[in-house]
Amino acid sequence: MVYNAPDPGFGAPDGAESSEERRRIMERYQIQHPFLLYAGNIRRHKNVPRLVEAFAVVREQLASHPVYGDLRLVIIGDTLSQFPAVRQTVIRSRVEHVVRFLGFVPFETLRCFYQSAAAFVFPSRYEGFGLPPLEAMACGTPVVTSNVSSLPEVVGDAAVLVNPENVFDIVRGIRDVLLDEPLRADLIRRGREQASRFSWSRTARQVLEIYQEAASMGD
Repeated sequence: MVYNAPDPGFGAPDGAESSEERRRIMERYQIQHPFLLYAGNIRRHKNVPRLVEAFAVVREQLASHPVYGDLRLVIIGDTLSQFPAVRQTVIRSRVEHVVRFLGFVPFETLRCFYQSAAAFVFPSRYEGFGLPPLEAMACGTPVVTSNVSSLPEVVGDAAVLVNPENVFDIVRGIRDVLLDEPLRADLIRRGREQASRFSWSRTARQVLEIYQEAASMGD
């Protein structure tokens, strides 16, 4: 099988200049609190309403936590106006003031959000591949994602896997990643290693080998 790969820019070293740029971007978007991140479209199979519900539970449970007491959720991708079910879930969960929908953002901004997030949460029900978790891993961000479809194969042992149909299992995964410091450190290390296993040069080489094999069969 030939896999996709994250843009190599996600794994670029974060020097002093890029750290300053990250600070400016966070200020521009007025991000001043720890946040969970989701990036991708928000169509039905992406399971964003359950993510919102899980976030609301985690936020309530950690209300007195010294670091995550004012946890936020940032969603980057489609415009919210096209998805009334997501808007209704935000309102029903009473988290309108702490959930941000940013729509599409430039590459450097997305990279900055990946790097700055407390965790990347991707509870999709189905993925043909699933690049966003690898992009987050390349940026050194711990990942919570689904235990179904292609995602376990993509993330290997470098993410916390959850049942996307169970809000409280998503809650469990988020809490583990936020509160278990040894686990966080291990996920960050394993995540970078896992993301490095996927590269466009390797993908191109595999595609070329397939064409060469097909050409030789026709001779």
